[in-house]
Amino acid sequence: MPDPFSDDFRPARLVAEAVPGSNAPELSVSELSGQLKRMVEGEFGHVRLRGEISGWKRAASGHAYLCLKDDAAVIDGVIWRGQASQLAFAPADGVEVVATGKLTTFPGRSKYQIVIERMELAGEGALMALLEKLKARLAAEGLFDPVRKQSLPFLPRTIGVVTSPTGAVIRDILHRLADRCPTHVLVWPVKVQGEGAAQEVARAVRGFDAIEAGGPVPRPDLVIVARGGGSIEDLWAFNEEAVVRAVAACSIPIISAVGHETDTSLCDHAADLRAPTPTAAAELAVPVRAELQSAVAALSLRTERCARRYAERARERLAALVRVLPRRDAILGPQRQRTDELVQRLNLALERRVAVGRRALDRAGGALRPAMLDQRLATARTRLDGLARLLEAAHPNKPLERGYARIEARATGRVVTGVAAAQAAGAVTLHFHDGAVDARLERSGGKAYRGRPEQPSLLDTL
Repeated sequence: MPDPFSDDFRPARLVAEAVPGSNAPELSVSELSGQLKRMVEGEFGHVRLRGEISGWKRAASGHAYLCLKDDAAVIDGVIWRGQASQLAFAPADGVEVVATGKLTTFPGRSKYQIVIERMELAGEGALMALLEKLKARLAAEGLFDPVRKQSLPFLPRTIGVVTSPTGAVIRDILHRLADRCPTHVLVWPVKVQGEGAAQEVARAVRGFDAIEAGGPVPRPDLVIVARGGGSIEDLWAFNEEAVVRAVAACSIPIISAVGHETDTSLCDHAADLRAPTPTAAAELAVPVRAELQSAVAALSLRTERCARRYAERARERLAALVRVLPRRDAILGPQRQRTDELVQRLNLALERRVAVGRRALDRAGGALRPAMLDQRLATARTRLDGLARLLEAAHPNKPLERGYARIEARATGRVVTGVAAAQAAGAVTLHFHDGAVDARLERSGGKAYRGRPEQPSLLDTL
């Protein structure tokens, strides 16, 4: 507790006042933050920090935020979008790195942080740790599952190769293919190491997979992803997640030939088959043409021998069957004899049938004398005349000559046969022997009774 009797004792005041002799000016929070920012950036304009990544997060803007820590302290860090897109590896929590940048402050929260311009793995051990973490994560997703592997075509017509167009790898592959079994090769040139190599390899694999069958560019039946040997840093592009996912998702069978026999990449695990070297990949891709020709010739010879043997055995069986078959004359003799008997019987039957027909014709010819024909004709003419007279007498117009008339309803044209029909018709047509006249019928006085129908009166003639 301050001594109230000392010279330095200043009692607490309600309102701040300037203290005589004091050289500490009043600063605002912003002024102090600005001074701290200039001091920190001036003293630590370029630093290299080694630490373990913690809390890695990439924002939607593309900027990345993280913490670098060791066993005693933690510092915040930020990587702006431009630098974050150029990182040579995919950062993850727990990976030890060396970050290069400058220190600055964040006045809004009175914190200091490092703005990272470049970030690298802290040695091969950190690289291997990152590789194992990525491998475990992708394996958990099933990208390395053997069930996903596709069988290679026996004799691909077109092979796509993803590699550098200028290295010895493509020359070795083409030379080996030409020696074993020449086939059509499509080369997709890519960088196989360095910045952007992983993106180019992934884009090439997806590009081959996107080629449509039957188009101007033939779709590969097999793809080889190849690169020569090198250190783990040189082969790192084939451990990138983008390459692994593109290889695993490709619908075309893929052979991975990255590095030498002792080199292993995640691309090898995702591919359908791993080859120890690019030359071995060419050997796995196609069979030996000379061996195929020899095999075809051997099969052709075996086929010819089998066909010849089959024909010989068939000939032997046929000869054996012929020996046990009866003679032709023994089989056909009874049938020939039966045929001769039928021919004789047919001749006799025809002769008898002709004789019977001739006798019937003679009897019919005797009945067809001229006198009998004339008699029959006269009888038929008499019957026809009688029918004609009967028809003429039954003609409906015949009674009209005797003063009768035929009455027809004008609307229907039907003959009126009774009083009711005449009353219903009203308008009628009277047919006489020399013509017809239209008339209208009306009922006369009195009622009609059974036995003497009421007579219609002719009112007017139309």
